[in-house]
Amino acid sequence: MAVGDARTDRPAGTAGYGEAAEQLAAQYEAVTFAEVHREALHLFPTRPADVLDIGAGSGRDAAALAALGHRVVAAEPTAELRRIGEHLHAAAGVRWVDDALPALPRLGAAGARFDVVLLTAVWMHLHPDERPPAMDALTRLLAPAGRLFLSLRHGPVPPGRRMYDAPAEETLALARAWGLRPVLHTERPDLHGRSDVHWTVLVLSDVNQR
Repeated sequence: MAVGDARTDRPAGTAGYGEAAEQLAAQYEAVTFAEVHREALHLFPTRPADVLDIGAGSGRDAAALAALGHRVVAAEPTAELRRIGEHLHAAAGVRWVDDALPALPRLGAAGARFDVVLLTAVWMHLHPDERPPAMDALTRLLAPAGRLFLSLRHGPVPPGRRMYDAPAEETLALARAWGLRPVLHTERPDLHGRSDVHWTVLVLSDVNQR
């Protein structure tokens, strides 16, 4: 399947995203990378690094990281969002891939390793049974001393979406089982003003690395 082709077997976690792609892209682009990741900005590499943005959406974060000099791969399984991202950030130098958790089969088969793996508002789409294989896939993609950045959404599920509770302690316990330790663990309110939604921000790294 070529990048940009419409899926006939959409991952379950992407339910509702294709139909609302334009609206969602506008929402994503209404806030900046620096605003979304303000608590963790100091933990991103300062030198050019290999970055993977999983569930890249409109490409906001991928493009911002590419502008900082990083080599960025954006994995987005929703074809409609991927097309919007490719158009909005055509000059960013981001490489787009059609791949999805929990297995990330295309990226896994390629054998690439990344200094940064970014999952912004993605983890809650995975059923709890999908999270152990997803964590396994993520750790296989991390380079030595690489860092995994996650944001966990807490709040009611919008109509038409597939989301599950994603407690921070459950996520941390799973990360520890795969040899990752928390470098950052903090909470923040929703940037879009939804009073019933809040977020946990986690940055994880190999327990053997500092």
